[in-house]
Amino acid sequence: MVSETSLSSSKRSPATPKFCNSFTTRIFADVAGDITIVVDGESFLLHKFPLVTLSGKIRKMVAEVKGSNVSNLELLNFPGGHQTFELAMKFCYGMNFEITTFNVARLRCAAEYLEMTEEYREQNLISRAEIYLNEIVFQSLQKAVEVLSTCEMLPTNIVDEIEISSGCVEAIAMNACKEQLVSGLSKLECDGESRELKEDCVAWWVEDLSVLRIDYFQGVICAMGRMGVRSDSIIASLMHYAQSSLKGIGKCQFWNPSRTNSSPTSVEKDQRIIVETLVSLMPTEKSSSIPLTFLFGMLKMAIMLGATIPCRLELERRIALRLEMVSLDDLLIPSLQSGDSLFDVDTVHRLLVNFLQRVEEEETEDCGYESDGLCSAGHGSLLKVGQLIDAYLAEISPDPYLSLQKFVALIEILPDYARVIDDGLYRAVDIYLKAHPALTEQECKKLCKLIDCQKLSQEACNHAAQNERLPLQMVVQVLYFEQLRLKNALSGSSGDGLLSQRISSGVPSAAMSPRDNYASLRRENRELKLEISRMRVRLSELEKEQMFMKQGMIEKGGNGRTFLTSLSKGIGRIAIFSGQGGGKRQKSGRKSRGSEGKTGRSRRHSVS
Repeated sequence: MVSETSLSSSKRSPATPKFCNSFTTRIFADVAGDITIVVDGESFLLHKFPLVTLSGKIRKMVAEVKGSNVSNLELLNFPGGHQTFELAMKFCYGMNFEITTFNVARLRCAAEYLEMTEEYREQNLISRAEIYLNEIVFQSLQKAVEVLSTCEMLPTNIVDEIEISSGCVEAIAMNACKEQLVSGLSKLECDGESRELKEDCVAWWVEDLSVLRIDYFQGVICAMGRMGVRSDSIIASLMHYAQSSLKGIGKCQFWNPSRTNSSPTSVEKDQRIIVETLVSLMPTEKSSSIPLTFLFGMLKMAIMLGATIPCRLELERRIALRLEMVSLDDLLIPSLQSGDSLFDVDTVHRLLVNFLQRVEEEETEDCGYESDGLCSAGHGSLLKVGQLIDAYLAEISPDPYLSLQKFVALIEILPDYARVIDDGLYRAVDIYLKAHPALTEQECKKLCKLIDCQKLSQEACNHAAQNERLPLQMVVQVLYFEQLRLKNALSGSSGDGLLSQRISSGVPSAAMSPRDNYASLRRENRELKLEISRMRVRLSELEKEQMFMKQGMIEKGGNGRTFLTSLSKGIGRIAIFSGQGGGKRQKSGRKSRGSEGKTGRSRRHSVS
């Protein structure tokens, strides 16, 4: 058993020189040195006999020097430098010194360099260092991490040859498995305790791994995955490593246009390698749940540091799997391209493409009628994503650099059944029209055609009927459907009048194949659910309107005709546009888009 505190040679030479912390020349009073060895510019005046007795390399070098009592030798690329050489020489002279986790790797590499094997003496330096590694270092996760971190300053070829790094990696993974078993038992004992105590029982070593170089950290995580360490512990290690190694990236770098034109610095290259490596180490199990905030943080880092395309696509794929859980702030990714929109719209578009592909694959995998519950879950996720994208469109629409093509592409990518109500879409389009007054009439019509007037709430219809930024055709559509809805409400009809026509389009034909019949029934089922959702919204609006009318009649007796008043204003606007001066009036209306406050009919563009 090797003592952790001290190491002493069993035999001592007749002359034992005294070593200092810093020196350039050794002169001994009793026996003068007969060999000078230079390591990293430091000269050591030593004796041949104790050195050639234990070191095969020095023995060979001395044998090559002939006809000189004092030899001058130089050891090039000595692992660990002159300080490690001094420790090795202390061992040769039989002096006591302490082996620790901070010098054992250097001593082991130095002993390999000097060829201090059992061939020259039993219990030589290689053997003593190996015993310390096996009996002390490899039995402790923390000590193995400390030794592995010291290997970063040693020559890679020697470290790999003597397998110190691989031994430490395997020891860390094995001890992590042991800690996992212990923490599992601790969790059982902590069932009645607080949540903080349970969290303390989970993977205390994740902070220790953050001191490792990225290649050593990668080896440790891979070994843990092979040995069955829990994915939540691995995810915690990845997150902590990213927080400690990537915290130097400033947010201001996103908005620095000169940065994209300059070549990346060495620090940015290292950080890019870290991001790409961490993404490759993320668990692939479906049961593992990586926090979305961490995924978006890594995606922003990957974009800013110029990571490889597969790295960014992998992050986008993982985010798209849970896009319905994403918050609006996560989607607001700054754009790095100068002269482009302020936000990275292309990345959000790719996220939507991946999400819709996932929904389509899930629907394709469902091959029986009993899978209707999964369809409902998928449709619910699609509705949540529709609301999220509408909020995102409203947030980016004031950007003056946002092109109409990208704005329209984000709207068109979602299917019609992803929106029960188009109020959010109408609000985003209205903000975009206000922020881009230079749009032509044709472009305005193209944009407004994406809004389904039948999906607008009464409040949105009232706003649209008086919105001078909208094309005339859309205003006419809004007023027509409002009249139809009011007529159905007064006559007690329970539908829009178009429900039967929509449902009949989904009835399967007898000549269709069973697969086509099933697909048609799925579409019909989806349309039915969508119509039911719309009818519920309409019913709640009618109930609110009835309540407001009753309150108005009680209080003032005349406020119940608010909707009819707004409807008559819209009809009057149509009459004005259809008269002789229609062309001039329409032109003046287009010019006055930005001056709603002067017309007396201005309203805010936000629609709840």
